[in-house]
Amino acid sequence: MKADYVIVGAGSAGCAMAYRLSEAGKSVLVIEHGGSDVGPFIQMPGALSYPMNMSLYDWGYKSQPEPHLDNRELVTPRGKVVGGSSSINGMVYVRGHAGDYNHWADSGAQGWSYADVLPYFKRMETWDARDQGGDADWRGKDGPLHVTRGPRDNPLHAAFVSAGTQAGYPVTQDYNGESKRALARWR
Repeated sequence: MKADYVIVGAGSAGCAMAYRLSEAGKSVLVIEHGGSDVGPFIQMPGALSYPMNMSLYDWGYKSQPEPHLDNRELVTPRGKVVGGSSSINGMVYVRGHAGDYNHWADSGAQGWSYADVLPYFKRMETWDARDQGGDADWRGKDGPLHVTRGPRDNPLHAAFVSAGTQAGYPVTQDYNGESKRALARWR
């Protein structure tokens, strides 16, 4: 078998790279250790604790002992399945924090500020701001990843947001939108 590119791992990054390379006319071979992401524990968001704790879907990694947590080792779920960790995270889509990207750029990683990576976030997603809310300038309109907001009809949702507000956290209509940039200053 011959290919222009071999990608090891069919997680979010590996699949996105394979898609873009094949879109550009390149032949791509993707190698994944894990199996299919078809199954009730992965397809049902409410079952997310199951795949995170099953050796079939999770590598079973733990952190190093954390000195400020009485040297406990923390479970660090990492997907061992097509879709990688995105397949076992309960369908949650969260961009990295703007402050982290800006810190990388300030530390010498040129091209990694939030302003630098924002066009790539936008390119990979489809988000309809008319239906979902948020500022369309911070969201993609025609990418391969369709992102939607989950329902907010459970009364616990309002209680959760209210508790955060009472604790002093700002409220936003789109936590992957402009608020990421604002939070970089707040953090």
